[in-house]
Amino acid sequence: MCGIVAYVGERTAYPIIIKGLQRLEYRGYDSAGIALVNGKINVYKCKGKVMDLEKLSQDKDISGSMGMGHTRWATHGEPSDTNAHPHKSMKGKFYVVHNGIIENYAHLRKELQNRGYKFTSETDTEILANLIENIYFEQKVSAELAVRLALTKVVGAYGLVIFCEDEPGTLIAARKGSPLVIGVGEKEYFLASDATPIVEYTDQVIYLNDEEVAVITREKLELKNLYNDSKTPDIKTIELSIENIDKGEYEHFMLKEIHEQPVTVQETFRGRVAMDESKIFLGGISDVMPKLLEAKRIVIVACGTSWHAGLVGEYLFEKYARIPVEVEYASEFRYRDPIIFDNDLIIAISQSGETADTLAAIRKVKDSRATILGICNVAGSSISRETHAGVYTHAGIEIGVASTKAFTSQITVLTMMALLLGHKKQILSTEEYQKLIHELTLVPDKIREVLAIEDQIEKIAATYKDASNALYMGRGALFPVALEGALKLKEISYIHAEGYPAAEMKHGPIALIDEKMPVFALALNDNNYEKMISNIQEVKARKGKVIAVVTKGDKAVKSMADHVIEIPEAHEAIAPMISIIPLQILAYHIALMRGCNVDQPRNLAKSVTVE
Repeated sequence: MCGIVAYVGERTAYPIIIKGLQRLEYRGYDSAGIALVNGKINVYKCKGKVMDLEKLSQDKDISGSMGMGHTRWATHGEPSDTNAHPHKSMKGKFYVVHNGIIENYAHLRKELQNRGYKFTSETDTEILANLIENIYFEQKVSAELAVRLALTKVVGAYGLVIFCEDEPGTLIAARKGSPLVIGVGEKEYFLASDATPIVEYTDQVIYLNDEEVAVITREKLELKNLYNDSKTPDIKTIELSIENIDKGEYEHFMLKEIHEQPVTVQETFRGRVAMDESKIFLGGISDVMPKLLEAKRIVIVACGTSWHAGLVGEYLFEKYARIPVEVEYASEFRYRDPIIFDNDLIIAISQSGETADTLAAIRKVKDSRATILGICNVAGSSISRETHAGVYTHAGIEIGVASTKAFTSQITVLTMMALLLGHKKQILSTEEYQKLIHELTLVPDKIREVLAIEDQIEKIAATYKDASNALYMGRGALFPVALEGALKLKEISYIHAEGYPAAEMKHGPIALIDEKMPVFALALNDNNYEKMISNIQEVKARKGKVIAVVTKGDKAVKSMADHVIEIPEAHEAIAPMISIIPLQILAYHIALMRGCNVDQPRNLAKSVTVE
């Protein structure tokens, strides 16, 4: 979850690395550091943000055409100057930046202490630096071989960039379970945790695979695995522009990404829905379509917001394709002994395509004969490479830590998959199929209608900005939306919030209701409307404050709720994508009014690449 940037070439490394760290600050931001090579190796690092690193280094020697930088999200050791990366080995030969967790660090530390090594930090990364150095001296091998031998002793995940003092023009990079991208230029190479720091300089990239090691100078790149087998670099062209990673006119990336949803939803179905709205084309799964049609069960594995999208998918697949669905937390699924049948369909959902638990869940079932699909946002990501087939969401890069546009794009993909399977299985008639496709194409304009009332939602946010707790309730496919709305609020405003199926309120949560408790109710004009009215009355009878998301023109809920947010009428198949928008806006403005860092909420990082 940390951010890594490195450069070797003919340019001055410092501005490239600093700018890259700023673009990766959403990945980790409790400390930052940089190492620069120019005859000697200069290291500057500190607790805090990248701006603090800039202040620290402004009167220092920042020359050199090779360097590496890091933004940290703490795992081993609290945020501090000492625990910040880069880390240096005891004898000063090796410098390391690291994303991941070394799980057997305690055993390695004890071994190294027995050999006379001492440690200055609390990090697992410093142990790795010293392990490499110990092998380098004891076995009298090259820096590259010392790295490869050390990594065969490591249990855990890593994305690494390493310098050796004795080889001042060489970068060594390695990856297992934590992404690293190499940008290829003319007599220069760029390395980063993802492509955002690279796109300004090149669109040619290499995605490192697990247990691959790259040895890089400005003249060449050599790729091999841990066991010295040479690999041919697979250079890909990325489609990402500077505009995608700039806030533009918006104060925060989260707000920009909320407002991008009309476009991102449209981009997700563009080219996949026929111009006459008669068909859906999903080329990414066409080769495995016979297996999908034979599937007797769907198992969706995901984490966080993607898990909520999966819950919406459960309703869609069961209603429109009549396939039973189980939605699993990937973090639990990977440690169970799940029963997987040959005709199961496993769908893994992840914005980044690098979520550690979701990847582990995929690997757990790879030996089965089940079909594994991926839904992710990042081309070339691990999930896209480790699944049999899949569909990209085309949401564009999402930088705000609290996911917004990824959620609606994931539901868009799940909707298309459910409708396509339902039609091919002859559960949906052609008339129903085309009607639902048409409803899907209306989503962008309906989201725009909700965005147009942001000022009204902001006023409601001001009323509840000082709340300590909040409850969200919905029924059917709107229950996952309640969960997601609650998650958005607690992620960025630090208000404790929980989502519930509305009928479950009587089974415990209603005990929490008093005049200080805001309850956000999703009460659209659907099959559950009358039941939702009853649930709202139960809250009001206990003096709770009700903020209701209703269908435009509603009167019954409006007469009893404290506040209402009217959204366009929406078919139940697309209602989750419309109804989440006001909850995202509410969370954003409440957090802003509370003085919270909206794009970088405390203790969170964008891509969870370690357990």
